[in-house]
Amino acid sequence: MKLASSILLAAALLASPAVAQTEDKAISTTISLGTATPGGGFPLYGNAFAEVMNAADPQLTIAPRNTKGSNENIPLLEKGELDLALVAGEPAYEAFAGISRAPVRLKILTAIYSNPGMFVVRADSPYKTIRDLVGQPVAFGAKGSGLPILARYVLDGLGLRQDEDFKAIYLDRAGDGPAMVEDGRVAALWDAGIGWPGFAAVASSASGARFIAPSADEIARIRAKHSFLKPLTVPAGSYPNQSEPIASLGSWSFVLTREDLPDDIAYRLAKTLHGVEPTFCKKLAQACETTAANTVAAAPKPELLHPGVAKYFREIGVVK
Repeated sequence: MKLASSILLAAALLASPAVAQTEDKAISTTISLGTATPGGGFPLYGNAFAEVMNAADPQLTIAPRNTKGSNENIPLLEKGELDLALVAGEPAYEAFAGISRAPVRLKILTAIYSNPGMFVVRADSPYKTIRDLVGQPVAFGAKGSGLPILARYVLDGLGLRQDEDFKAIYLDRAGDGPAMVEDGRVAALWDAGIGWPGFAAVASSASGARFIAPSADEIARIRAKHSFLKPLTVPAGSYPNQSEPIASLGSWSFVLTREDLPDDIAYRLAKTLHGVEPTFCKKLAQACETTAANTVAAAPKPELLHPGVAKYFREIGVVK
């Protein structure tokens, strides 16, 4: 009976998301990290995040895991089946605000990068404005990701309905979108962010790319209805042959934590992450936005920061 109990206890520990093991007084912690479907920006970021963090702290193991994206990551965090997960700004906003559900009790570890939303079309296509795309087949991102939610808010601000005014297509894998633009199955692909692999793939294709973002007047109309969306800019050179900056709007994506992630682990993660900001920036361009200052600015409310993160931020002087 004693042996059986020991085996069951060991199995329970191994099954839990965060596992601490003591060996020669060193504590090794394994942290699960939910990303999204292969080919998208979240797996690219999540894998780089894990590599940089694991190298910086030998007793820390971040273990990325592909998921269906933000809309799956939130309930997985709530159930304690993930320790950390990447969540786009719009699903995070709805979850924290309790829109169409009870408010979540999850916490913010860090803001990762801004997400200016826009469409990409073939450079030789006739489409030059959002209105030009009405009635056309458009890939709005992967099922379960936050990208279709951002598109819904943007289009709603313009008086357009995503599923009624467009032939909306939702992808099983984010990486499937660029080929659909190239071969004409869709007129456009919607996405967001700087350095997103799908946009880079279309821009690097033989046909080239044209990006379509809301005009200045359209941005003003959208923000009048959905003020939580912020004006954002895609710098020139973010994608091949993109010679001019692109003004758009969107929000910040986050790494969220399960509610009961221990304070000492969150503190350790924050201290490790922000201690290697320059290294992370060199590894991945969009990670240059992953800073303590940006996290404080992007958090909808200060109390949404994990207490362990807030403690570290007080120590380095970015919050009082």
